[in-house]
Amino acid sequence: MHNTVKNLINIKNKVKEISQSYNAIKIIAVSKTFPLAKIVPLIDYGHLDYGENKVQEALEKWSKIKAKKQDIRLHLIGRLQTNKVKIAVKIFDYIHSLDSKKLAKKIADEESKQSKKIKIFIQVNLGNEEQKSGIHLEKLDELYQYAVSLNLDILGLMCIPPESDDPNIYFNKLKFQNEKLGLKDLSMGMSSDFIKAIKNQATYIRIGSNIFGSRV
Repeated sequence: MHNTVKNLINIKNKVKEISQSYNAIKIIAVSKTFPLAKIVPLIDYGHLDYGENKVQEALEKWSKIKAKKQDIRLHLIGRLQTNKVKIAVKIFDYIHSLDSKKLAKKIADEESKQSKKIKIFIQVNLGNEEQKSGIHLEKLDELYQYAVSLNLDILGLMCIPPESDDPNIYFNKLKFQNEKLGLKDLSMGMSSDFIKAIKNQATYIRIGSNIFGSRV
């Protein structure tokens, strides 16, 4: 059995230990920067959810595979620039980084042109960090209402907590905001903090190094 498959099974077992709603939690294998040779064993094992953070890299890496295996679900977890929306809607099934009205409008227009619906998370910048994308909390409600008015399929909220703080604080805040909006899914938790995220009701966790090893 390939190491990546063993690592994924370990993650699944940990998720099972801490969550009664284990089956509702999607493990996104964050395959960004990793070559297909490392990813194919997971595909052969039957894993369906993969995360990329660059649109062009995803297009080049996944187009042929997705044409053959149409049940694979590709998640954009990085920042999306408006000039890349056309390709993003073509290749991705989920976008985890909606953070502006301009981007929402562009996605809605492109969905219409391509006759395709994308599942979307609104990224919230809870730590107000300048280097990170995400809508600030005070503008979240306005963006959500606008996205709904465009008929976008908003599943829930997403966040990446500041590295220096206890992630629990931010996961708890995001859970509260999600409930306030009546949304069911939460995209939060990575290799270092996914257990805390699940305890705060995360339903999509984004795991890279714990599955694929360190990036060179």
